[in-house]
Amino acid sequence: MPKIIGGSLNAHREQVRARVFTALRNQLYERGFDAITLAGVAAEAELGRTAMYNHFPDKESLLVAFVEEEAAQYVRRLEAAVDAASDPVDQLAVFVRLQLRALSEYHLPPGGALATTLGPASYRRIAAHADPITERLRTILTDGMAAGRLPEEDPDLLIPMITSALASRQIIDVPAEQLDAAIAGAVRFILRAVGVKTGK
Repeated sequence: MPKIIGGSLNAHREQVRARVFTALRNQLYERGFDAITLAGVAAEAELGRTAMYNHFPDKESLLVAFVEEEAAQYVRRLEAAVDAASDPVDQLAVFVRLQLRALSEYHLPPGGALATTLGPASYRRIAAHADPITERLRTILTDGMAAGRLPEEDPDLLIPMITSALASRQIIDVPAEQLDAAIAGAVRFILRAVGVKTGK
C-alpha cells in the first residue's frame, strides 16, 4: 500500500494535489502546456506514475483540476481586494490591476487556444470559473453608475470590451522592470474608457 503523507487520507490527497500543482505550475512557466507530460509532472512532484494516474488519469483532467483550484483562489483574492476599496472607481482600478497581474503569472493558452486544447465539456468547466469574475465587474460598474462615479452606459457593452482589453498578453509581455508601469497605463486606459477623468 502506498505511504500516506499528512496523517489522514484527505490530508494525503490535498498534499499530493499541492505537490502536483506546484510541479505543473513550474513546468507551465518553463515550457508551456503542450510540452508537458504526466510522467514529467509526476517526476518533479516526486510521485510514482501509478500514484499520479490514480489522481489524474490524463493531462486534460490535470489541467482542469489545476485551473479550477487556481481560479477559486484567485476569486477569493479578487473579492477581498475589491471589498477593501470603498469607491467604485478604486474598485475598478483594483480589478484591472489584479486581472493583469494574474495574466502575467499564469502560463495557460488564452481562451480560444484553450478551447482547442481541451474537449468541450472540460472547456465549459473551466470557462464557468469566469462567471463570478464577470459578475464582480458588473457589480463594480453598476454601483459606480448608481453612485454617479461613472457615466451611465450599458454594462453588457462595457464588460466584453473591458475583458477583451485585459485578455491581451501584449500588455504584460514586457521586461519585468516595466511591468508596473504597463499595468498602471492599462488602468488609466480602462478608467478613461468608462468615463473617469484620470488627470493624466
